[in-house]
Amino acid sequence: MKNYFWFVIILIFGCERKDISKNDILSAEKISGLSFSSSERDSLLPNVIERVEQYNSLREIELQNDTPFPLFYDPLPIGLKPPRGRDQFKFNDIETSFPDNIEACAFMTIPELANLIRTRQVTSEALTRMYIERLKRYKDQLQCVVTITEELAIKQAKKADIEIARGQYKGLLHGIPWGAKDLMSVPGYKTTWGATPFKDQLINDKGTVVKKLEEAGAVLIAKLTLGALAWGDVWFGGKTKNPWDTEQGSSGSSAGPGSATAAGLVGFSIGSETWGSIISPATRNGVTGLRPSFGTVSRSGAMALSWTMDKLGPMTRSVEGSAIIFETIRGADNIDRTVRDVPFIYPSKRGLRNLRIGYVESAFVDSSTSNNDKASLNILKSMGLNLIPIELPEFPTQALSFVLQAEAAAAFDELTRSNEDDQLVRQVKNAWPNVFREARFIPAVEYINANRARTLLNQKMSELMEKIDVYIIPSFYGDNLLRTNLTGHPCVVVPNGFNSKGRPTSISFVGELYGDGNTLAIAKAYQEATGWHKKYPPEFNK
Repeated sequence: MKNYFWFVIILIFGCERKDISKNDILSAEKISGLSFSSSERDSLLPNVIERVEQYNSLREIELQNDTPFPLFYDPLPIGLKPPRGRDQFKFNDIETSFPDNIEACAFMTIPELANLIRTRQVTSEALTRMYIERLKRYKDQLQCVVTITEELAIKQAKKADIEIARGQYKGLLHGIPWGAKDLMSVPGYKTTWGATPFKDQLINDKGTVVKKLEEAGAVLIAKLTLGALAWGDVWFGGKTKNPWDTEQGSSGSSAGPGSATAAGLVGFSIGSETWGSIISPATRNGVTGLRPSFGTVSRSGAMALSWTMDKLGPMTRSVEGSAIIFETIRGADNIDRTVRDVPFIYPSKRGLRNLRIGYVESAFVDSSTSNNDKASLNILKSMGLNLIPIELPEFPTQALSFVLQAEAAAAFDELTRSNEDDQLVRQVKNAWPNVFREARFIPAVEYINANRARTLLNQKMSELMEKIDVYIIPSFYGDNLLRTNLTGHPCVVVPNGFNSKGRPTSISFVGELYGDGNTLAIAKAYQEATGWHKKYPPEFNK
């Protein structure tokens, strides 16, 4: 049977039956790289007309962004099973003294803030009011805030203080103020997705991550900016700034979480990544970011961009803080059906010595690799860890990148067909409106085959990870960022110095699938040996 996947092109135009001719089919052949005979086009024409009528009927069905995708992506290669066993997760309490000025708490890590709250050296309400004041003071300068959830925050903080005073301490996040990327729904507050067509949108569902953090006693103080529909740092209210250099954007799409965390406006934040949206702003703003393994954290209540690539994760001032948050937000919720329960195995210092740590050898001898990245590898070598040279398996990864565009265009199909995409601020070729339109030319057959090829990439990466537990790599080297977002592997990005302009740089640690604990532990060991995470943007550290 002839492969006539190209007919999806016709649906763009919403043609009436009489408008479709053999010439349309001929044009579609050129785009799809096929060639049919005249008689084959005669046979196809009535089928194509019928298919367009089906599309028009389908479009009468209202599909909201939260309507799930029923085909679930499983990153595990055939024959492999998810890990089993008990959680091995324990953090030591960090003793901290309350500073003379409460604003000095703005840049404390989660363990430090937790100690102050648990020992009642400071109240959650006092911390919350301090962070809210900083949000108000700097929000216009950094353009990193969509909504300050002040009423909710004060209510949650007062509740936390009462619970702690009664001896009902819930754990290390109890009473700590945080900010949510504004693609996560919170009842009573707008969820704008950073985009003009949705700037007044109210979603009354409470996302699972929001719910889990609330149950842990964390205090939501702000909805933070994202580039419109999770691309870049430009949103309907402006361009989010990098607090290290406010002439520069914050990068995206977790622009607000990166900027606000770096500037000490929140205790921590939750961002999301599909293809670099935690790694890039964490790098730009000099904070720690965790992109968890695909399928470990529910995305319920969060805007869907790519059902097979979206992930939610923390952005913090230390790796240990990210681990604490991950422990809190991970796990199945019976809503997001891609999520599975796997143990969180975080090795002890002794266990750290047994981990096999790879480094992509060609990356660290490449002349384009920065001195900061090369220094990071040398530091790991000096720590006496088990380092193994590796190379990423060859694969035409870039050829699979349109998986994201196809899914994103489906997620925002109505936006394209209604022409409301004209309201988005960015209208250049390399922006969502044009990409959504271009995605209408991605044939269903090619999308399916790209995902079949993806299983081969998963297998190759699985074979690599049989030799190692974690590997270190410059954060934007080669195709690693796209590759590991497609395969679902966890990544921890940490600051590793500054460039010649005084802007932060980063290094990335990638772990085996569901090996988030090992990845965090190695990144933490590196971070504690360097101290770059204790540097804060001077303009906001006053």
